Amino acid sequence: MRTTFLPSCSVSLRALHGKAAAGVGGGRSRRGSSFCFCSQEEAARGGDEEERGPVGRRAALVASGLCLVPGVVLGFPRHGLAEAVVKQGLLAGRIPGLSDPDDKGWRTYRRPDEKSGGHGVGWSPIIPYTFKVPGGWEEVPVSIADLGGTEIDLRFANPQEGRLFVIVAPVLRFSDAIGDNAKIEQIGTPEKVINAFGPEVTGENVEGKVLRTQVADYLGRKYYQYELEPPHVLITATAAGNRLYLLGVTANGLQWKRHYKDLKQIAESFRVV
Repeated sequence: MRTTFLPSCSVSLRALHGKAAAGVGGGRSRRGSSFCFCSQEEAARGGDEEERGPVGRRAALVASGLCLVPGVVLGFPRHGLAEAVVKQGLLAGRIPGLSDPDDKGWRTYRRPDEKSGGHGVGWSPIIPYTFKVPGGWEEVPVSIADLGGTEIDLRFANPQEGRLFVIVAPVLRFSDAIGDNAKIEQIGTPEKVINAFGPEVTGENVEGKVLRTQVADYLGRKYYQYELEPPHVLITATAAGNRLYLLGVTANGLQWKRHYKDLKQIAESFRVV
């Protein structure tokens, strides 16, 4: 494995984000496929609320979906998360994709070839991807009606530790000249990719908020890895076939402090097979 460390991004977000959007098939609207948290202030309050317990109007708003900005939240309503994880195990025809735990209790998820829902409907087959999660993390239901948009392919969560999501997006969003064997370096530099997708992940400008950027190489495929300041999120992105693959791991303030090492390991374990 070869890893290259890069300085934090300082390129103008608005300029590069505009260029990326302009390259999407004749100016196709991105409204239906944007991803975002609520506000940074709400995310920052998450750690305090974890200690005080669920209270107040915000919890009710999250549960009812009223705090969603257009496009939506990459987190889960606190009150509905445990229930969603339980329900997932009861879904008819569910294809698990999780391995047995290793000697440390970690399991490997591999996207089943037969998996449908999310971004898998109406597209050519998705190249399988894998990542590792500690014990207690479970898949959460995703469908084409997911509030995060059709580019959300998968969600996982542990109510005590955090949440993750996988975005699978067509490279046509960036350019129509890349073809069907895309490499992430063809899409752009690490700065361009985070400037294009960062605002969709966090819901706000990411300029000056990228704490760490590095490029890792596994079996000839490059992966861009990022750590963003609050709202806390770790992102790993790569490209394969005609799609961009992006895994994001997020947590509230208290979860971030307690489980940062595991959250980072989850993000860095992401691979496209």
